Amino acid sequence: MIDYQAPLRDMQFILDELADLEGIGALPGCEDASPDLVSAVLEEAGKFAAGVLAPLNPIGDQQGCRLEGERVITPDGWQVAYDQFRDAGWIGLSLPPEHGGQGLPKLVSTPVWEMWFSTNMAFAMLPQLNVGQTEALMIAASEAQKATWLDKVVSGEWAATMNLTEPQAGSDLAATRARAEPTDDGAYRLFGQKIFISYGEHELTPNIVHLVLARLPDAPPGVKGLSLFLVPKYLLDEHGEPGEKNDIRCIAIEHKMGIHGSPTCTLSYGDDGGALGYLVGEPHQGLATMFVMMNDARFNVGVQGVALGERAYQAALGYARERVQGRDIVSGESGRPILVHPDVKRMLVSMRARLMAMRGLLYSAAGWFDIARHHPEAAVADKHRRYVDLLMPVAKGWCTEVGNDLCDEAIQVFGGMGFVEETGVAQLFRDARIITIYEGTTGIQANDLLGRKILREEGATLRELIGDIRETASRLEEHRRLGDLAVALGDQATLLEETTDWLLQQRDATADLYAGAVPLLHLLGIACGAWQMARLALAADARREAGEGDTEYLLGLVELARFYLATQGPQARAHAQTLRQAGAVLTRFPDGGL
Repeated sequence: MIDYQAPLRDMQFILDELADLEGIGALPGCEDASPDLVSAVLEEAGKFAAGVLAPLNPIGDQQGCRLEGERVITPDGWQVAYDQFRDAGWIGLSLPPEHGGQGLPKLVSTPVWEMWFSTNMAFAMLPQLNVGQTEALMIAASEAQKATWLDKVVSGEWAATMNLTEPQAGSDLAATRARAEPTDDGAYRLFGQKIFISYGEHELTPNIVHLVLARLPDAPPGVKGLSLFLVPKYLLDEHGEPGEKNDIRCIAIEHKMGIHGSPTCTLSYGDDGGALGYLVGEPHQGLATMFVMMNDARFNVGVQGVALGERAYQAALGYARERVQGRDIVSGESGRPILVHPDVKRMLVSMRARLMAMRGLLYSAAGWFDIARHHPEAAVADKHRRYVDLLMPVAKGWCTEVGNDLCDEAIQVFGGMGFVEETGVAQLFRDARIITIYEGTTGIQANDLLGRKILREEGATLRELIGDIRETASRLEEHRRLGDLAVALGDQATLLEETTDWLLQQRDATADLYAGAVPLLHLLGIACGAWQMARLALAADARREAGEGDTEYLLGLVELARFYLATQGPQARAHAQTLRQAGAVLTRFPDGGL
C-alpha cells in the first residue's frame, strides 16, 4: 500500500480556521495549547503513526490474535509498539495533569487519534479505552478509588475496558443479567458473562481494569437497576501492585471480518466464587456513568470514520497517479495515469470533499467539548454542550457510514486490484465495516437523534444550530466570489427548518417517524458537512484575498466546497423526501410480505 502521510496541512487549516484553536487555547486550563506546541505534537504523532503503527497494521491483520488456554496472544510487534506508545505519554495527551496526563484540549488530541486510527485502528483501540475510562472515573469514582487506579490508567501502565454487552441482551442493556453480591468488607462479588469486550484479555500490561455493568440484589428492573463496578484482572497486594488473579476468565475470542489485531473477548465472571469488584458511584446509577465512557467512545468511532477514509483516499490517489491504463478522453493521449479519467477524478474529488466535511465537523465538535468544559460563561458553555449532545449521533453514525463509503470507493478506484489483499485496501474495507455497528449501530444513533435530541426538546437546539448555518450563509453573501455557495447553504438550512417543522407536526406518528430516523441522520450529517465546507471556503477565500498561503491549495478548498454542495446537497433533499414518505409505506407493509 502507498505509505501513509499525515494530512498535516488539512488538519492545521481546520484547527485554525474552523475549530478556533487560538480561541480554545485562550480558555482557562487550555493555555498550554500554543500554536508551536500543537504543531510539534502533530508532527511527532505523524512520525509515530507512519513509522511505527502503519508497518504493524498488515501484520496484525494477517496474524490476528489467538487464545491459548486463558491467555490471549497479540500479534508480533504489538508489545514493543505499546511500550513505546505508553513511554512517550501519548495516552495522557488530553487527560488530567493531577493524574499524570498532559491536560491538552480535546481539540488537540482529536487529530492525533485520527492518525493512530488511520495507520492501525486495531492497535489504537487499546489506549483509546484508557481515555474513556479516565473520563468516567473522574466523574464518579471516590477519591480513594482515583488514588488507587487513575494514575496507572492515565499513564497506560494498566489497560482498561468497558463491559456492557451480554449474549442474551445485545444492545438492550435493560436485559442485563450480570449480578453483584455485597461482601462483608464493602466490596462485591460479580457473576455473569460479557461479550464483545475489546482487549478484554491480553498480556500487554501487567493489569487490566474492567468497568462492568451489573445488578445489585435490590436492583429495580431495566436500565434503572444497573450499577457500575471496577473489577481488576489482578487484585492488588499490600503495596498496590498486581497480585492474586481475580475470578475472571477469557473463554473465547471472536474470529472477525476485520480488526484482527484487536482481541474481542468473551469474559466469564465468577466461575470460582465471584470476581471481586468495587462499586463506582451510587447504586443503580451505573449507566449514567458508563455513558460518559460510551460517549467518548462514540466520538472516537466517528474519528475512526474519517481516519480510515483518509487512509483509503491516500491509497486510491497514489494508485490513480501511478496506474497507467486507457486513453485520455479529452486529449486522446494514451499512456496517461488513470487519474485523468473523469470518473476516477470524480471519485477522488468526492472522497476528499467528504473527508474535509467530516473532519471539519469532528474537529469543531472537539472544540465544543473544550468550550463546554472550560468556558467561564455558563451560557456559552451550555450552548456548546447542547451542540455536542445534539450532534453526537451524527458524529458517530454519519461519519462512520461515510467512512465505509470511502473505503468502498477506494476499492473501485483500484479496480480489480482493490479486491486483492496485497494492495491493502481490502483490509481497510474489512476494518471499517465494524464502525457503523459497535458503540451503537447507525439505527440506534438515529433513534437517539430523533427521540432524545430533537423531539424531546421540541427541536430547540436544532433550530439554534440552523441559525448558525444561516449566519454562515449571510457571511458568504458578503464575498463576491462565493454567492453561489450562499444560495446552496441557505437551501440546506431551509431544508432542515422544513424537516424540523414536519417532525414536530408528526410527532404522534411514532412508527412512521422512527422508520425514517436513519434518513434523518444522513440529512443532518450532509447539512452539517455543507456548513463546515462553506466555512472552509470562507476561510480559504479570505486567506487568498490577503495573499496568505499556497494559492492553488486555497483555491482547491473553495472548489472542494462547491463540489460538496453540488453533489451532496441533492442527496440531503432525497433523504428528507425518504423521511417523509418511507415511514408510512413501511408501517403498512405486511410482515408476511418479507
